[in-house]
Amino acid sequence: MVNYREIFDEQGMDYTTYRQLIDKLLAEGQTTGPDNSEAMLHYTKMNVQRMNRVDKTAALNEALTTAITNLKGSYKLWVISEGWCGDAAQIVPVFNKIAEAAPDKFELKFVLRDKNLPLIDAHLTNGGRAIPVLLVLDEKGEKVIKSWAPRPQVLQALLKGWKQENTDPMATAEKLHSWYAKDKTQTTQGELAELLTGLE
Repeated sequence: MVNYREIFDEQGMDYTTYRQLIDKLLAEGQTTGPDNSEAMLHYTKMNVQRMNRVDKTAALNEALTTAITNLKGSYKLWVISEGWCGDAAQIVPVFNKIAEAAPDKFELKFVLRDKNLPLIDAHLTNGGRAIPVLLVLDEKGEKVIKSWAPRPQVLQALLKGWKQENTDPMATAEKLHSWYAKDKTQTTQGELAELLTGLE
């Protein structure tokens, strides 16, 4: 049984702290997680640029804004992520914009996947430790009401096809980030609007 409250009280970071941790580790030649290889450092540097871009350019669309406005209760938004994860870089700024839009309704915290394997193992995607994972918990932070991971469904299907067509992970990653760039967070926002609309 995962003690959500304990994990997030002890390790939960707000978005600014999460971003600052990634920057601090990069300055020291490290990234989040145990793998500090050149490849992982490169991914992390790219992801900082991606998060910066989404932070600056993304605005909540009407559907998501309406879903937030119509919410009656208060919730904790808890995110399992890592600095080296490309999907997370494209998506977590949207989570932050949701929390910023209604600070009276949401408390947003981040924890690192590789420091919390029992937590991620309770929220696998098709048997894998895919991230980011968004957990929507009740106001006390004790019960998971909804979850969303690790990317929009249409992209999940496309990615499966790309991996079958091409065994080069770099080529697949290029297609993935090209899709995100063209989509401009709209599909992600649409799914998150549905998620929030379904909350009691």
